[in-house]
Amino acid sequence: MAGNVPVTQSLDDIYPQDALDIQRKRWSKLLSSFKDAYGRPAEFVSRSPGRVNLIGEHIDYSLYEVIPMAVTADVLLAVAVSPANGTPTVRIANVQSDKFATRSFTLAQDGGVDIDAKSHEWTNYFKSGLRGATELLKKHAVKGIGQLNIDILADGTVPAGGGLSSSAAFVCASALAVMRAHGQETVDKKELVELAVVSERAVGVNSGGMDQAASVFSQRGSALYVGFQPELSARTIEFPQTHTPLTFVIAQSFVAADKHVTAPVCYNLRVVECTLAARVLASICGLKDLPDDSSPLGFSLRSFHDSYFKKKGAVGDDVKDFRSQLDQLVHIVDNYLPQEEGYTRQQISDLIGTSVDELEKRYMTKFPVRADTFKLRQRAMHVFGEAVRVLKFMDLLQSPTPSNEQESEELLKGLGGLLNDTQESCRDVYECSCPELDELCKLARSAGAYGSRLTGAGWGGCSVHLVPQAKVEAVKKAWEEKYYKKHFPDMDAEKLQDAIVVSKPGSGSTLFQVAGRESL
Repeated sequence: MAGNVPVTQSLDDIYPQDALDIQRKRWSKLLSSFKDAYGRPAEFVSRSPGRVNLIGEHIDYSLYEVIPMAVTADVLLAVAVSPANGTPTVRIANVQSDKFATRSFTLAQDGGVDIDAKSHEWTNYFKSGLRGATELLKKHAVKGIGQLNIDILADGTVPAGGGLSSSAAFVCASALAVMRAHGQETVDKKELVELAVVSERAVGVNSGGMDQAASVFSQRGSALYVGFQPELSARTIEFPQTHTPLTFVIAQSFVAADKHVTAPVCYNLRVVECTLAARVLASICGLKDLPDDSSPLGFSLRSFHDSYFKKKGAVGDDVKDFRSQLDQLVHIVDNYLPQEEGYTRQQISDLIGTSVDELEKRYMTKFPVRADTFKLRQRAMHVFGEAVRVLKFMDLLQSPTPSNEQESEELLKGLGGLLNDTQESCRDVYECSCPELDELCKLARSAGAYGSRLTGAGWGGCSVHLVPQAKVEAVKKAWEEKYYKKHFPDMDAEKLQDAIVVSKPGSGSTLFQVAGRESL
């Protein structure tokens, strides 16, 4: 998946045929609104999509492999640049100006910008992308950093808090825009992903890397297999040709799942729990002087995994061996982390041989969390079990093409069963579901879905469902009548239509060159 972010002057290179009419109207409105707002035309548009995670939930920040795909919904940033004859200034507006207020801020001489992670301000996501891109520009010794005025108009169709990763799409689009604004006509995809992962953490979220990888690397019509060890990697996955077409349907719960707001008790807490589980297991197994890794807090369950089996002389390059190792780790957790009720700070400190003050300083200061006990057993059980499910899912996707209807049915049921198992683990072990997501999954299965689960961080947002094409309408009807009309009786037809999306794998980040275009 190495290479540069594509540059195009055609929307046909970005969207599927059935989306072009709507997207042309949207882009035309964006570009005309930009000219109205700033009195000059946009020079280019930076675009990054949202994503849906098919399987591999909450394991990317533990550095285990995941399988996401991009969606058509995306973030667009129309941009124009001019030399700064004075203090360099960024002006950023949003087409939804009633919801996202127009902002203006100045840049330091080195192009840097302050970010208040405690403030839930929409432009923080742009600033985090700006900060990361600036660091990369310095690394490449680009001249003129921090000497530009940049005008931006944003438009996003990835629902905020909807579980399709609007934040990663925004940060990726922002970093890409800043790179292009400084004359970088070729932007390396891997560098963009790596800077976006680190950049988003400046907003106050311990992000893993799946969201950014899916947003940048994705290719239309394919899912991605994303790995993080020994370094970031991604490759496309083709879906098998089955007698019953394989269809993924996304349903909104309309329960907001804002990682920034709930992070201390939800997302960031889970990152801390997984990291502490890794530290405790390493200590119990006699592993010392372990190197830091690229995970948010510097040590992950994957690093414990690799170090443990390296000590035993087992490498595990083979998928079968790797799966066997994961099964063994489940037994280790079962034996050595028995406390279902969780572990206190003092208990964890005693197990890893440090003070409570040092424990809090090392793992709970950069991204504060609120908890009296930490459920190390459950979090490690989920991560190792989910990593196994990803391997099984890949095995099924790479199995021989079904030769008849019965083989197709068995394949789809196998894939769906793994999605169902993930949902049960997310609900009962990782505790990141919510009643509304559980309800959507139950309704979909009863109406004919092969498999259903939450997608994204959880605690609200979206669910993803593997549905036979012949059952899509039945599933949609079940949701409309038994979920949306019940919970949202005043919902209009337009919002109801937006609530359910039959998803096709979309394309990744793109730079669209406006100059010289007479029409879209």
